[in-house]
Amino acid sequence: MPDYSYECKYQDEGYAVVCGTDEAGRGPLAGPVCAAAVILPDGLYIEGLNDSKKLTEKKREKLFDVICENAVSYGIAYASVEEIDTMNILNASQLAMRRAVAMLDPRPDLVIVDGNIARDFEMKAVPLIKGDSISMSVAAASILAKVSRDRVCLELDKEYPQYMLAKHKGYGTRLHMDLIKKHGPSPIHRRTFLKFLDKNDV
Repeated sequence: MPDYSYECKYQDEGYAVVCGTDEAGRGPLAGPVCAAAVILPDGLYIEGLNDSKKLTEKKREKLFDVICENAVSYGIAYASVEEIDTMNILNASQLAMRRAVAMLDPRPDLVIVDGNIARDFEMKAVPLIKGDSISMSVAAASILAKVSRDRVCLELDKEYPQYMLAKHKGYGTRLHMDLIKKHGPSPIHRRTFLKFLDKNDV
């Protein structure tokens, strides 16, 4: 379960304001990648807070509101399908996280970044593998990012109902791939992810 061990460690080293950041949507075939950054009050305990992937949709929605109400500051940002196709998903994910961090007030002194890469942040940034399972602020960010991206997919589903995005949230399920083959890719599909299509179809 996540706790404040890492936040406290860096605060003890002199970084007064520590935030966590995480992204959602690196794997899907459609839609943007979403990132969130969160500064939590020192020692705030949020019951049930954990890596978003380990929680039900209902639990994530409930925690989303609790986090937004109690956070010192939070930011939610995106990198577009066009940016993903242009710079690749890793760089787009890092861009989205930097955008989310830039929204925070106060400005953090240090960023805990989920994963093994922390690239081009304006302040000190440290990667933390499985950070969403062990850091409270990263876990909170993972929930904000996941819920926000799912909500974007629900809106995109209204615009492109033929792909049934509300059902699979853009991930490469058999259903989604079959629908792409049937209808062809749309403007919300990541062209660099559609390796299963014939070149003539992309």
